[in-house]
Amino acid sequence: MTVQGTGWKNDLVLALCATLVVLTINAVSGFPTLANYGADNDSMLRLVEVRDLLGGQSWFDLHQYRMGTSGGFVMHWSRLVDTPLALIIMAFDALGASPATAERAAQIIWPTVLYGLTIFVLMRASQRFAATNVAMPAVILSTAGLFFLVIYSPGVIDHHNVQLLLTAASLWFLMEAPSWRPAALLSGICAGLTLAVGMETAAYVAVLGICAAVLFILDGKERITARGFGLGFAGIASLVFVATIRPANWGAAQCDAFSSFQFAVAALSGFGLAIAAALTASTVRARLVSMLALAAVIAAVMIVFFPQCLASPYADMDERIRTYWLADVVEAQPFWSVAIHQPKLMAARYVTPFIAILLIGFQLRSRGLRREEILAAILLVVAFVVSLWQVRGSTFSIAFAVLPLSAWIAKTRLRADTAPSWRLSAGIVMAWLVSLNATWAGVAVAAQSMVQKAPQRINSDPDHAVTCGKPGDFRDLAAMPATTVLASSNLGSGILVFTHHRALAGPYHRNVGGNLAMLDAFMGGPDAARAVIEREHVGLIAICRGNTEEISLGLDAPNGLAAALLRGDLPTWLELDQSTAGKPIEIYKVR
Repeated sequence: MTVQGTGWKNDLVLALCATLVVLTINAVSGFPTLANYGADNDSMLRLVEVRDLLGGQSWFDLHQYRMGTSGGFVMHWSRLVDTPLALIIMAFDALGASPATAERAAQIIWPTVLYGLTIFVLMRASQRFAATNVAMPAVILSTAGLFFLVIYSPGVIDHHNVQLLLTAASLWFLMEAPSWRPAALLSGICAGLTLAVGMETAAYVAVLGICAAVLFILDGKERITARGFGLGFAGIASLVFVATIRPANWGAAQCDAFSSFQFAVAALSGFGLAIAAALTASTVRARLVSMLALAAVIAAVMIVFFPQCLASPYADMDERIRTYWLADVVEAQPFWSVAIHQPKLMAARYVTPFIAILLIGFQLRSRGLRREEILAAILLVVAFVVSLWQVRGSTFSIAFAVLPLSAWIAKTRLRADTAPSWRLSAGIVMAWLVSLNATWAGVAVAAQSMVQKAPQRINSDPDHAVTCGKPGDFRDLAAMPATTVLASSNLGSGILVFTHHRALAGPYHRNVGGNLAMLDAFMGGPDAARAVIEREHVGLIAICRGNTEEISLGLDAPNGLAAALLRGDLPTWLELDQSTAGKPIEIYKVR
C-alpha cells in the first residue's frame, strides 16, 4: 500500500502515546465522567441495555421494559454497540472481577480504544490529504479536538464515538482507494456499519456513496473503487439486517433505526453501483446514464414503498414534547440558537471548521484540489451544513477540520524552515492557536465576561442542564422497594442504571406515552396528577431541585404539581421522605 508522509506504524505509535497520555490524565483526576454522569443519559441507558442483554433479554428484543408506560417501548438503537461492551464485561467476569468492576472496565476500555483508533484514522487521512508529513500537527489537533468533544471520555459508551470513527474511516479508505485495492471495500463496509449504528450519519453515508459514484462517472479507472465501495456497503448492510433484526420484523420499516427501509436503499444502491461499475465502464455518457438510472430506481423505491420516511424526523412529534424536551436538547439546537444563548459553545464548535473551509477555498482558488482534498472538503462542508441545522453535526466537522488545519500548520512550518523569519515564526504560533477549539472557547468566555451577561433561557447551558448525575444521588431511591417513579425525563436513565425502579419518563422520542404522562402529572393540578399516578401505578416521585427541566415545568405551570413540590406545598396524598429532605434528590411517597 502506498501512503504519503510517515508510515502507518509511526502514526499508530503516536496515536497510542496520545491516547495513553489522555487516559493517564483521566485516571489521575479520578475519572470525573464516571464519578458524575451529568446529562449523559444515553451512556447510562446503554449500560442498562447491556445489562439486560447479559441478563438474558433476547438479542432481537430492544424493548426497554423499565421505562415508559406499562410494557415499556422499543428503543431505536443497535445491538452492534452493545456487543463489544458485553464481551468486555464477560471477559472480566470470567477473570473473577465483580460486576461493578467489570462494568467499570468496559466503560474505560471501550471509549479509550475508540479514541486511539479515531486519532490514528484522522492522522492517516491528514497524511493523505496533505501529501506530506503532517504527523505532529495531526496527532495534536486530533487528540485535542476529540478530547474537547468529550465523546471519548471514560463512561461515554453511547454510539456517537463509534459513528465518528466509522465515518472518518470510510473517508480515509475512500481517499486511499487508488493506491490500495481493498480500501474501497473497507470504505463501503465502514459506511454501512455507521448507518446501521444510527441514522444520525445518513447524510455522510449518502455523500460518501455519491462521491464514489461521481468518481466513477468522471474516470473509468475508478470503477474498481465504485465496485468495491458498493459491494462493501450492500454486503455489510445485508449481513447486519439478517443478524440484528428478527425475521418476523423483516418487512417492518422504521425511519429512525436500521430496518427494511435502510436495508432496501443500501442493497439497491450498493449492488447497483457495483453492477454498473462492472458493466458500463466504456464512456462517460454510459457511466452517467447508468448512475442516473440507478438514482431513479432508488428514488422510486423510497417514494412508493417508504414515503413516511421522507418527511422531517420530528414532523409527527407531539408539540408539548417538542417544547419541553427537544427544544432543550443541546445537540439538537440550530446554529442561531447556540449563537444567541451559548456563545462559548458556538465559538468552540463552529470556528475551527469554518477556518478549515476557508483554507480549502483559498487552496481551490490558487491551484485547484487533488482527489483526496476534494473528498475531504465535500464531507467537511456537508458536516458543517448539518451543524447549522443541529449542533451535533459539529462533532463531525471538528474532526474533519483536522485535515486542512494540519496541512496548513505543516506548510507554514516548512516555509519557516526554508526561510526563517520572525514573521513566519509568529505565523506558526498563530496557526496553532487558531486551529485549537480551546482557544476559541477561551476567547468567547473572555469576551462574555467583558460585557453585561445577557439573560438566558432555562437549560441554555449544557453544563447545568441536569445536576443529579452522581451515583450517590440515587442511593436513597435505590434502597426503597421497587416501583414506578415519576421524575423529569432527564432523570429517567439515572433511575434505571442506579436503581431497580421503573422510570415513567425518559429523554427518548419513542417514549411518547411516558413523557406525556409525566407532563400531565407535573403540569396538571393535584387531581389531574393523582389520576396519572394511579393510572401508571406510580409509587414514588423524585425531585431534583437543581434540575432545570423541573424548574421550567414549574414556571410554565405555576399551579401544577412540579411547582407545588418545588415550593414545598404538598398535596394530602403525598408524603416527603424526611431522610431525603435537602438532598440532591428528594423523594415523595404516594399515600
